[in-house]
Amino acid sequence: MEQYKNKVAVITGGGSGIGQALCREIAKQGSIVFVADINGANAEKVASAIMQSGGKAYSVQVDVTNENEVKNLINQAVSKYGHLDYLFNNAGIAVGGDARDITLEQWRKILDVNLNGVIYGSILGYQMMVKQGFGHIVNTASAAGFLPQPGNAPYGTSKHAVIGLSLSLRCEGADLGVKVSAICPGYIRTNLLADLPLVNVSRECMNDIVANAMDVSKAAYIILDGVSKNKAMIIFPLSVRAARHMDHLFPRLMERLWIKGMRDFREFHHDQ
Repeated sequence: MEQYKNKVAVITGGGSGIGQALCREIAKQGSIVFVADINGANAEKVASAIMQSGGKAYSVQVDVTNENEVKNLINQAVSKYGHLDYLFNNAGIAVGGDARDITLEQWRKILDVNLNGVIYGSILGYQMMVKQGFGHIVNTASAAGFLPQPGNAPYGTSKHAVIGLSLSLRCEGADLGVKVSAICPGYIRTNLLADLPLVNVSRECMNDIVANAMDVSKAAYIILDGVSKNKAMIIFPLSVRAARHMDHLFPRLMERLWIKGMRDFREFHHDQ
């Protein structure tokens, strides 16, 4: 993937999970990386590891729910290098549980990070890239952005919105030199999955999911390959693409399967 050589990339949520893997992989491909994370210590660890491996990276502590901090992050990269080639709006959180148990405060927090954070990065980054005449915005959505997500409704809601934003912005940016892609993976083995906060649900419900999740380094390579090909939606692994296809062909059958999945999930439910 020669196209990443000497490019400037900003990655939010870069201190862990998919963000960390993307930082490491794109740096290995030759990009200059701004590792942004709300956890400044984690961002610094990732940036230091990249530099120790011969890459070039900077760490920035950023809360993506703060519009001014996102704006300053983008301006910092542009001020230092004169342009921004890639902006990965990747920071995200989740909570698992029955919708009847998840509080409105938890809903607001998830939507603030997963949706508003992506909106701030997308729009501010888009405006900057339109001015320079080029750039690629990459938003982390999920398979939960086009398939039902029973047991994780706030997350699914935010990711459906991220896909809508990304596809709309992609069409607007096509004649202005700006590319936009949405990342739509299935389960990836990250702390977001392993340490997922659960509301009135036993941790055992996650055992099979975590065990069968994709390695994060493999996911990062697939994502960057999809970005290099300017795919609108980078959907993986094969099981997710198959589920999407089945959902289109046999919606009533798939609905019954999602309902069964929620019934199985409720076997782990307990009252506070």
